[in-house]
Amino acid sequence: MTKSSVTYNLKKKLPSELINLLRLAIREAGGKNQHLYLVGGVVRDLLLGITNLDLDIVVEGDALTLAKKLAQTKQAKLKLHPRFATATIHWNNWRVDIATARTEIYDKPGTLPNIVPGTIYDDLKRRDFTINAMAINLNPNHYGELLDPYGGINDLNKKFIRIIHNNSFTDDATRIWRGLRYEQRLNFEIEAKTLRLLKRDVPMINTISSDRLRNELELVLKENYPEKIFERAYRLKLLHQIQPSLKADLWLIRRFNKIRDLHNSGLTSSLFTSLYFALLSYRLTVTELEYFIARLRLTKILSNRLREVHQVKKHLALLKKPGLAPYQIFQILDKYSQLAIIANLIATDSVTAQRHLDQFINQLRHIKPLLTGVDLRNMGVTDGSDFRKIITKLYQARIEGRVVSKQDEEYFVEHLMTSH
Repeated sequence: MTKSSVTYNLKKKLPSELINLLRLAIREAGGKNQHLYLVGGVVRDLLLGITNLDLDIVVEGDALTLAKKLAQTKQAKLKLHPRFATATIHWNNWRVDIATARTEIYDKPGTLPNIVPGTIYDDLKRRDFTINAMAINLNPNHYGELLDPYGGINDLNKKFIRIIHNNSFTDDATRIWRGLRYEQRLNFEIEAKTLRLLKRDVPMINTISSDRLRNELELVLKENYPEKIFERAYRLKLLHQIQPSLKADLWLIRRFNKIRDLHNSGLTSSLFTSLYFALLSYRLTVTELEYFIARLRLTKILSNRLREVHQVKKHLALLKKPGLAPYQIFQILDKYSQLAIIANLIATDSVTAQRHLDQFINQLRHIKPLLTGVDLRNMGVTDGSDFRKIITKLYQARIEGRVVSKQDEEYFVEHLMTSH
């Protein structure tokens, strides 16, 4: 690709706000005789004609000082990572990562590397795949020149995912997950030798920490079709390394599709991520689920939600029975989270159970008495067992339609108190 076409793509694909930041960075770095480059995924996507607004800038020099200056100029939020000589700046809706060109040295597989400042070529050598090991020169006399020491352009044209050196997956096994993500997202193919080395190094997944592994799975779940990546991981026995009973088969594919059908339902993005985790782990036993939770060091909140999913699952035999009264459904499901209900609604094949779960999530859980706790105390209802009994009966009457107004509720409560 020519220098002029790279420059054209920069102008065409990047908004003026980011182009202006690059100009500021170029001017600041040039004043200190430091060299600046655009690297990584944004270069790959620019060459593919894909818009990618996550900029990664590498400087042959002091990235932290450059980031501080840019953050000050833009009045942006600044996050420094001195150990890795990197920084991130945020302003408005933009985010840019800035790093010192470096070499990485791994003391042992799976650990975070030690950092040694280096050249742009040192920096490209440490990267995962050839298609991510390209850089665009941002220095005034060479602006727009493409650095491609490992044949990334050729692999883009062939649609190959290829590692740079034979120990790439051994050094950092998270690259296995990244390779699968790129393969499925870009509709590429893992090159034959790379695939052999990947299969060889699948057990190296056990060398990375739970937090880094969980982060890789969360990145998978942010992809448009995560089930494609999980299906590939299942065939490669990669899922087996997380929990031997995990499956990514037709059942999971269909359930993930159902999750996407909910996208216009107003659910939060965090709930969607939790739903993916819930369906991925749905067919595990209770013991297997606990291993899954511990293996990924899931948060306490998500762990408890996944346990709730399995608790609701135990009620499906009852929820499959036709003719359940609305209050019966309410009694079964009221104590469980929205995630647990929706996950089981997606998972079950029983039309009757689906109807009951849907009735609860869209109707019954929203029904509440009009009388508040203060109202009940003003009527003379005391705390303790009587209070709880009256609240329970009031909920039942409300759900069954025996009371429809606040006045109805007052008469109902007074009757309960006098007949007690």
